[in-house]
Amino acid sequence: MTPALPRFPPHPIRDVRVLHQRQNCAPQFADITVDFEPAAEPGAGFTFEVADGIDVDYEPAEDLPGFFAAVATGIQEQLSLPEHPFVIAARVVLRKARADSFGSHERAFRVAGFLAARKAVAECTRLR
Repeated sequence: MTPALPRFPPHPIRDVRVLHQRQNCAPQFADITVDFEPAAEPGAGFTFEVADGIDVDYEPAEDLPGFFAAVATGIQEQLSLPEHPFVIAARVVLRKARADSFGSHERAFRVAGFLAARKAVAECTRLR
């Protein structure tokens, strides 16, 4: 009988911060802090939410929902990689975000989400 795959995350992983910053001809800037929490149901998949009251000083403010959605996409891309031997049962909460008028765009936030999930996976792997 094949052993059951472990769940991700096995425990809350809080305050995963990523500052993604590149200075070149195509600058990128995204600063995020996310929490990874075990979902109530095993195998529940991935849910993403933005914490109530999150305040990001950025104009135009109508770009922010796209930035937040890009964080979710980046996290989901990382967690869906075939090399991860676990069942995803994660609730991810974006707690803080910072954007810059020069370099912040959806791609920067997608990369930041991808890197945040990579950090969380690495922490779980290290603790096993």
